[in-house]
Amino acid sequence: MMIIALSRFTIANDMTDEVRAAFRQRPHLVDEVAGFLGMEVMSPVDTPAEIWLVTRWRDEQSYRSWHHGHAYHESHTGIPKGLKLVPGSTEVRLFEVFAD
Repeated sequence: MMIIALSRFTIANDMTDEVRAAFRQRPHLVDEVAGFLGMEVMSPVDTPAEIWLVTRWRDEQSYRSWHHGHAYHESHTGIPKGLKLVPGSTEVRLFEVFAD
């Protein structure tokens, strides 16, 4: 059974280009984590400051181990300095994939 972690946040200040560049230049640390299957980063066409991350995991334990571990914190060191998010816009939801 695969797990999808869907993360969302909205940029409050004018740093959308910097955030997109940071994702494009990310060090790919999560790519080597046990259980990680892939990631896409996107924005709605009509709301470019809203960022959605879709990560795919072999199972929930793989995701939770990464999310609570050192690699998670290390992977966020590329966040642009001065970035501000819209309060309350950050959300992480886990989805169980039961059919494709």
